[in-house]
Amino acid sequence: MLYGIGCDLCEIARLEKSLSGPHGAAFARRVFGPAERAALGLEVGAPLSHKTAASAAANFAAKEAFLKAAGTGLAGPFSLAEIEAVRLESGAPEYRFSGRTAAWVAERGLAARLSLSHDGGVALAFCTLEK
Repeated sequence: MLYGIGCDLCEIARLEKSLSGPHGAAFARRVFGPAERAALGLEVGAPLSHKTAASAAANFAAKEAFLKAAGTGLAGPFSLAEIEAVRLESGAPEYRFSGRTAAWVAERGLAARLSLSHDGGVALAFCTLEK
């Protein structure tokens, strides 16, 4: 049974500016979980490639799409860093939750599905939550 649907767009250049700015490291720690930061290379502090910025924007959109599907927005028991968009070995995206977000998902018996895309300077995420 479908619990919720959410989608979001994120401008790649806007997220690249946030990550490259003077507070980029703090922004990355607040928004992205450990697995995401490692996969994106945000822990290293190297300049962002366009591919990395596009992936980071898609991950950010995934977080917003989840919050919309949950129907709570950020007002719920969620932290953006607890909502991670990771890639399987096949390259397919998948959600990984931790902390209060993981507890919220488990309490409701939900399965989260994620689809990502980016083109033309924007990244898109689509999330479904199913019981």
